[in-house]
Amino acid sequence: MTYWDPIPTVRAMVGEPHPLWRGDRVSRDWSGPAPDGWERRDWRNVPGPFYTANTDNCLTGRQCAPGHVGYEDEYCCEFVYRQPRTPAGVHALTCAADCEPFGAYGGDGDAHWTPELVRDWWRERGRVREWAMGVGWGPGATSDLAALLDAAEGARAYVAHIDGDLADYLRGYVFRLAEGRPARPGEGLPAL
Repeated sequence: MTYWDPIPTVRAMVGEPHPLWRGDRVSRDWSGPAPDGWERRDWRNVPGPFYTANTDNCLTGRQCAPGHVGYEDEYCCEFVYRQPRTPAGVHALTCAADCEPFGAYGGDGDAHWTPELVRDWWRERGRVREWAMGVGWGPGATSDLAALLDAAEGARAYVAHIDGDLADYLRGYVFRLAEGRPARPGEGLPAL
């Protein structure tokens, strides 16, 4: 899998009408750090440029980006479980970031992740998978509360991502981090 860099799309959106909004222009470059910083990011964030750190619990992220954002179980704070791989994914994730009242999304993950840290995260993926299994198939999955059902749905999507194409994405991301560019077609990708 060739890694697609979402940051140029994020930066090009500043000052332009957001494709998901009615005429409102994007006023913030979401490629910078989260206000609370990298060190306070949620441990459930998947490696990549985007992450969250100390979001609110208003349950807005999945309204914009259900294919990218999940909710932690205790306070329903947001985290990024899938990095965007297309402009449409960037549009959805920046919508989620903009709707989050604390502006607690960051897009400078590339400055912090290293191939070794990505591999460490992958080796420890069982922790996040176990957490997601508990939320996705736990009591909230049969709740009468829409928010708990949505959190469970996001957790199940995260498990499917871990079990599905996340390894290929991360191999492409590790190549990008190590080489400073995406792999060309036919180039071998590093092991996790």
